[in-house]
Amino acid sequence: MMHWFAWWPTVVVLGVATFTDLRSRRIPNWLVFPFFGTGVLASCWFLGWHHGLVQSLGGAGLGLLLYGIFFLVGGMGAGDVKLCAAIGAWIGPSQLLFALLLTALAGGVMALGWAVWGGFLGELFQHTGDLVFGAKEERAEATLANPLRRKMPYAPAIAIGTLMSFLGH
Repeated sequence: MMHWFAWWPTVVVLGVATFTDLRSRRIPNWLVFPFFGTGVLASCWFLGWHHGLVQSLGGAGLGLLLYGIFFLVGGMGAGDVKLCAAIGAWIGPSQLLFALLLTALAGGVMALGWAVWGGFLGELFQHTGDLVFGAKEERAEATLANPLRRKMPYAPAIAIGTLMSFLGH
């Protein structure tokens, strides 16, 4: 169930997060921590203390768990994880799952566009099989932890997926 009180603060924060991620490849803590805190408070206020707290912390925990895994393997930045947890605090676990599914679809399309625009589409597909099925020999450019890999800002995908979840949930 979409929380009607969540759409406008989420739109504002996602706009700022997208701008800063595109500009500097960072999502600042000064943005996500207050957004998280106000999400918990708003959920408690509008949904009742017990139900609101369960929904808010459940959404935040789900975001931390799912995106935290990607962070640990080197495929996601900490700002993306914190942003996702803060969004979960506003919209709860049910809508967050839907938003993350839409985010993954948007991120996949964006990654293909990023590879085409950057001229490394062939390289992307060449090493995908190595990552999925395991290469016989270790190649530095085929590991997720390689700091030299091409990085794509992911806040735009998170924004698209989250905002689309408001329309379809």
